[in-house]
Amino acid sequence: MRPNNQNDLDEFKRALTMAMRSISKEDELTVSFGAETGSVNGVKARLPLPNKSMSAKQLDSLRGEADSIALFIAHHKEDVSQKYLPEGQKAREIFNSLERTRCEAIGSNEMAGVAKNLNQMEKTKLKRKELGYTKKEGEENFIEALNYIVREKLTGEVIQETKPTIEAWKDWIEDRAEKTINDLTNEIDDQLAFAKIIRKLIGELELGDELGDEPDDNNDENSDQDEEFSNNDEDEQNQDQETSEQSPDTSEMDMSDDEEMIQSDMIEIGDEEDIDNEELTKAVRSQSEDENKKREIPYKIFTNKFDEEIKALDLCELDELDRLREYLDQQLQHLQGAVTRLANKLQRKLLAQQNRSWEFDLEEGLLDVSKLTRVIIDPTSPLSFKMEKDIEFKDTIVSLLIDNSGSMRGRPITIAAMCGDILARTLERCAVKTEILGFTTKAWKGGRSREKWLDDGKLPAPGRLNDLRHIIYKTADEPWRRSKRNLGLMLREGLLKENIDGEALDWAYKRLQMRSEQRKILMVISDGAPVDDSTLSVNAGNYLERHLKHMISAIEKDETIELVAIGIGHDVNRYYKRAVTIVDAEQLGGAITEQLADLFDENYNNKSGKKVRLVS
Repeated sequence: MRPNNQNDLDEFKRALTMAMRSISKEDELTVSFGAETGSVNGVKARLPLPNKSMSAKQLDSLRGEADSIALFIAHHKEDVSQKYLPEGQKAREIFNSLERTRCEAIGSNEMAGVAKNLNQMEKTKLKRKELGYTKKEGEENFIEALNYIVREKLTGEVIQETKPTIEAWKDWIEDRAEKTINDLTNEIDDQLAFAKIIRKLIGELELGDELGDEPDDNNDENSDQDEEFSNNDEDEQNQDQETSEQSPDTSEMDMSDDEEMIQSDMIEIGDEEDIDNEELTKAVRSQSEDENKKREIPYKIFTNKFDEEIKALDLCELDELDRLREYLDQQLQHLQGAVTRLANKLQRKLLAQQNRSWEFDLEEGLLDVSKLTRVIIDPTSPLSFKMEKDIEFKDTIVSLLIDNSGSMRGRPITIAAMCGDILARTLERCAVKTEILGFTTKAWKGGRSREKWLDDGKLPAPGRLNDLRHIIYKTADEPWRRSKRNLGLMLREGLLKENIDGEALDWAYKRLQMRSEQRKILMVISDGAPVDDSTLSVNAGNYLERHLKHMISAIEKDETIELVAIGIGHDVNRYYKRAVTIVDAEQLGGAITEQLADLFDENYNNKSGKKVRLVS
């Protein structure tokens, strides 16, 4: 049944909750709605919020997410999983993915309706994701292919939409681990035995170095080992003590050698002249900075042929944009109260600056009530009047640059979209123009840029090696009512990938430079350092971070543009002079409005680097 009104939606959610409790055999299971994708934490589950515009297939996909979570609760034991969980990241992804597939396969084999829902869930995921990785670079695609192969073995069902993904990796996987994959089918009901076989499978797929130490199944042996380890620790402590007793003589010798070296260095630097410690430190520091600059590799781009600057409307179908906007509106209903209050505070401050100011102690005008006592005592007393005057309010533009990387997925990007929406409305009422921009990459692991680099023979130090995607959600001259639909795009699954902050900052900066407004404010929202696996795998580890610092320094020197930053969960004060770090995404609205309120304070010195207080 497709829900046509709010009552139908409520009934659908109740039915979904009861079905999950029945499948999971967990009467205490609580289900909430509002997430982008399904998730579970103990006996608390969270599902995407259903809406009236959902098709029958979308509803089946939602049921599939609910069934997947319920089956995971019913058949998964966390203690077993933690015992056999590999250490490496890729190996962990494989392990967790196949364990969830095992739980889903049990339900599919027992219940035909559940199998239908789970299959539709996978079809929907495939439709949303932008696949197309090559066999050389498609690490994520490899894990999906392995998962689909195992799913087919466990359930006997073939999903036609998964064929292209499977075919790209089938030969490579089966050449190495076909027998082990077949062994998994015999242990579908035994999580412990299944986990052991997964570890064996990971080793056969050339990821044995990510497995870590083999877990010991014998508790007695574990205890014996613990005793041995403790004895070894005692021996090491005794050795350390003996070493420490002998160390004074050695340390004295080392110190004397170091002192001689320092003294000789001071003589060489000073050309036999007396130089105090402070001057010496400055000289050494400046010398090292010059050397570092000489050693720095200039930032370069392998190719910008595949980069794109694109409007949000061109990245998504109108129907999906409407659905995402509806979801954003539903989120705004629950959380906009606190943010709206702060936005109203900002609006009052701006309007007060634009509309009203008073001159006091005048010879004529309106009677100043604060001077009534003076007037009564001496009616002829001068300077007892006031007059309203207009004050100059600089024509202003605010550019909001939002990190659209994969690490922003979930609550952070939802809050960022909400804040962008409310901020645009608020500033528009105050005649302050606002543009909202986002930055990410078109693909994981390099995309077409990396493919071209591979075809060209893997040139050393190629520079930036991914396809940029810079998104325009709202232009400065576009009213909010026309662009509000676009902001929902941030919530689209598959949009958020990797982040190259330096070039995004340069892009937003150049857009502001072309504006004619007297005052220009650039606000960056990010959750950490720039990350692009493709670029960092073939360049220095700090390649992107160094370029970001360079761009920040250049912008902060430009007095025509005011740069502020908000870090979500990560400290960005090490990059930006004016920045604040928030721990919880829920604080983002307060941080934004407080930053802007301070910026619009007429007594605020924009070069002071004042810290912003957080509003929780």
